[in-house]
Amino acid sequence: MTIRVLLADDQAMVRNGLRRILESRSDITVVAEAPDGAEAIEAARRLRPDVCLVDIRMPRLDGLEVTRALAGPGVADPLPVVVVTTFDLDEYVYGALRGGAVGFVLKDAGPALLIEAVRSAHAGDALISPSVTLRLLRHLTAAAPAPDRPNPLSDRETEVARAVARGRTNQETADELFISVSTVKGHMSAIQTKLGLRNRVEVAAWAWENHLMDTP
Repeated sequence: MTIRVLLADDQAMVRNGLRRILESRSDITVVAEAPDGAEAIEAARRLRPDVCLVDIRMPRLDGLEVTRALAGPGVADPLPVVVVTTFDLDEYVYGALRGGAVGFVLKDAGPALLIEAVRSAHAGDALISPSVTLRLLRHLTAAAPAPDRPNPLSDRETEVARAVARGRTNQETADELFISVSTVKGHMSAIQTKLGLRNRVEVAAWAWENHLMDTP
């Protein structure tokens, strides 16, 4: 199956570079390019690509607005959005995460991570890059006080949430906790249901915001 990708970036050279990287793989094809956020939303709604790669800073509408429009909580049939940014610690990336993005990568992270992000998004998973996500969330939550509300998760679910927040895959989490991948998936489903969250990225954000990472 070919993964159909939309690229949204205001720099033609960047779009060309991303297209070359993605289409070097036989299972990925770029079906549309957009130089600004408004065109990205129009093209995405018209073409329904499998994955949208969206720059965070674009004319007319920025990546945050595009993410909310295509993948936000109020969207009936959301599209997988991966935010691509130049900045490690960028509050707009955090806003995109809250807006429904299922992944984000740095533009200089290299071809392998970009392709992995696209494939993960298409598979219904989320790529949480330690080089971006962990530093971003740690930076933004360091000064936040621990919440008074109790943790609704079981001990095992808390361990799984911590693993997700550290960027672990289901297989890596299963290996670390000595459980099966299907059990990890079951815990993830329970975590998302209990917390009212939609994907792994939101679970990671919740874990950092609630200071689950303060303890091993």
